[in-house]
Amino acid sequence: MILVLTPIICWYFTRQQTEYRIPWRKWAEEFHNKRYYLHAMGYVVIIRWKSITDKLNEPMKLRTGHWTSWIHGIEGNFTKWFQDVFRNDVLTEFLNFHYLFVYLFLIYVTTVYFAYSGDRDMTDKVTLNYLLIYAIAVPYYLFFNVEVTSSWIPGMDALLYQDGWYTVFYALHDPLDNAVPSLHVAIPFGILMLNYLHVREQGGTLREWRHWRYHRFILLNTMLFMFTILYLGIHWFVDIPLGMLVGSIGALFIHHFQPRLRNDYGPVFKGITKEKMRRHIVVEGIVMLMLLTVMMMGVNYQEETIDDRVSYRLGEDDSTFEIIQKFSPDDYVLSNISNLNEVASLEIVVVMVESSIPAMDQGSIDWEIMKTLGQHYTVAPQTTLALNITSPHIYHFIVMHYPTIEGGEATMDVRVINDYGQDKMGQAMFLSLPSLWMTGFVVYRLYRLKKEGRSWIDSTPSYVWASSRGATEEA
Repeated sequence: MILVLTPIICWYFTRQQTEYRIPWRKWAEEFHNKRYYLHAMGYVVIIRWKSITDKLNEPMKLRTGHWTSWIHGIEGNFTKWFQDVFRNDVLTEFLNFHYLFVYLFLIYVTTVYFAYSGDRDMTDKVTLNYLLIYAIAVPYYLFFNVEVTSSWIPGMDALLYQDGWYTVFYALHDPLDNAVPSLHVAIPFGILMLNYLHVREQGGTLREWRHWRYHRFILLNTMLFMFTILYLGIHWFVDIPLGMLVGSIGALFIHHFQPRLRNDYGPVFKGITKEKMRRHIVVEGIVMLMLLTVMMMGVNYQEETIDDRVSYRLGEDDSTFEIIQKFSPDDYVLSNISNLNEVASLEIVVVMVESSIPAMDQGSIDWEIMKTLGQHYTVAPQTTLALNITSPHIYHFIVMHYPTIEGGEATMDVRVINDYGQDKMGQAMFLSLPSLWMTGFVVYRLYRLKKEGRSWIDSTPSYVWASSRGATEEA
């Protein structure tokens, strides 16, 4: 399907600019001369980066916990109301497809489109957009986990995560607690903002831009993503503005950094002196330390309140699951599942992810089927079940179910503490450094532009600025 849709998209959106199309006979030359092989390598890097980050996610949760109750305290059950209002089986099937396939396809085809239409700078920028916006989101995902809405709001269905093969795909590729911010908003919004910055700096308008039709295509899909993430029981409403914020930071960094990478104003390091480097290190280092302090304060808070931690909230007859990611043969996972309810018992099934498909049915879990697929346990009120999971190289679900009983409480709180026997804090800090630095770079760059009386969209390196004071240049 990708091979069919890619040329169609590229052809359709270049109908009004045929003179810019790169003839197929020159594709190899264009690929080499404009170093697009680096773009392909960038996609490989981000896939690997995400894989490494995801492997840290679950082992770290013992210390980092999650902040879902805080988000729920702000917006309540809005997304549950939203899902109920628009609930429709046909719409669900369409949005499941759009959330997974169109999102991934859009990231890839946007790079191909700009390359095919002969726009080198935008090809650079949209490729960096995918790579760097994910990098910016890493510390938020590792240190400020937020569960998906369907894992926390009683009665809300996981229309995507509990539906046949979608369940397996996302369990193997998504920790399901990276709800804030939403990359389904951040990445396409980053493209939109890059388009705006690029056009405005050239003195034009988006409507006059030759890529205006493709820009509208991205805008339409971005708006649909915003609807989808709320409807499917994935993201919270606050994820939308936070996703836009992350996308904005990434777009600003790319917009101001790409001209140096392409040597449009000379060598990459031209104009950089020891004094200028010192200023960057000091100012951007201060921003990084401030953000790092916030991260460690969050970790300390979660460690101090671990006994009060609630991992999931179930309504009567609700089911949800915790993912136990695969581990090496020499390791194991000790999982403690505590039933915090005063009256009802909690039912548990431990099952391999691939074996769970028969019980995953259009946004809900068929508990009668699920009980037959794995090891079944019952956790009495106010007690804890200790599980020792020893099967390596296999993803498992710990599936939880709150059975309906007469006189039961409206909700059941469940605490799940998984100990992977590994301290990944150092690796997580290391992977977060690029995000902290890019944020510091953007803050310092905008400060210097304002100080010099220049527009915030001016991407020229500062050594070419004609300072009105004739002051010392800054890199």
